[in-house]
Amino acid sequence: MIRIIAGIHKKRNLQSVPGRSTRPTTDFNREMIFGTYQDFKGKKVLDLFAGTGAFGLEALSRGAAWIDFVEFANAAIGTILNNISTLSCTDRCHVYRKRAEAFLKDCESSYDVIFLDPPYDKNLINPSLQTIFERKMLKPKGLVMVEHSRNEKIAEDLCGYILKQKEMKKCCFTWLAEDPEAI
Repeated sequence: MIRIIAGIHKKRNLQSVPGRSTRPTTDFNREMIFGTYQDFKGKKVLDLFAGTGAFGLEALSRGAAWIDFVEFANAAIGTILNNISTLSCTDRCHVYRKRAEAFLKDCESSYDVIFLDPPYDKNLINPSLQTIFERKMLKPKGLVMVEHSRNEKIAEDLCGYILKQKEMKKCCFTWLAEDPEAI
């Protein structure tokens, strides 16, 4: 069971994507992420590889102004739409049914926070980060949060953007910024 941890929707339950194709971020890991970065009030957020939409919906619950969800799998899209409906927040978000690479290539928006949680060990993190930084998709003082396999390392040419890393048992969390010194 996935639930909203804090904010206006605290303790509300969210649906999981049926089957085993999606690995949702655990409540424990989301608490750790949201404990590290807490200022979502009025922020525009991108939830890339959105899965259940739990990250974006948690950000909305904590005061984010707008969330763009990007997901390609039909089952996950249905789950995100149901979760948005459950929380009655259709007026504060948009769901894009696109592959992350295509969305990033075509996106004209910039974001305060971008969350990436792609399938593990599929070589999706570094190309996504390259595009985000090359296209200047972060607003000033914007932040990228990445959940990834411990086996998948951030590319050397992106290490200058790393603000913080935290290794867990099965995964790693990396926070990046255009100018880590400014954050």
